[in-house]
Amino acid sequence: MKAGTHIGPVVDQSQLNQDTDYIAIGQQEGAKLAFGGELLKRDTPGFYLQPALFTEATNAMRINREEIFGPVASVIRVRDYDEALTVANDTPFGLSSGIATTSLKHATHFKRNAEAGMVMGQSADGRRRFPRAVRRPQGFVPRLARAGPLRRRVPHNSQDGLHLGLSGNV
Repeated sequence: MKAGTHIGPVVDQSQLNQDTDYIAIGQQEGAKLAFGGELLKRDTPGFYLQPALFTEATNAMRINREEIFGPVASVIRVRDYDEALTVANDTPFGLSSGIATTSLKHATHFKRNAEAGMVMGQSADGRRRFPRAVRRPQGFVPRLARAGPLRRRVPHNSQDGLHLGLSGNV
């Protein structure tokens, strides 16, 4: 509740241990820990972990295949939009997914084809731009019922205005 707080502690010591174990697993499998992943001390007692961001990750790594339930995200590079959608859908998990693009074509296609319960998106400048017409139809029932890792897919190029695709859950 402290002003300036953006993320609270994980629920307990067991979850904190699991989160730090996954950070170690990511590093052992070859992902680069680009930011965070350190235990934090705060004025209030709790199980604080600095959010971790991995780069140079692949979809085959455990940090992208298993449920972490902690502040851990990874970046997976892909060649193009089609590979981004394929990688985003190659998971048994994923309650939400999203894409940030300047291409309405890709935004519409992603919203219709990403296999997640909730699909959202943003333009490259961070403002919501997708019209209601490309949102999931009312009454949509997600095929996936379990949570999974938050994963980020970053294409190597920005062909057709595609900048960033997101998939997974929080």
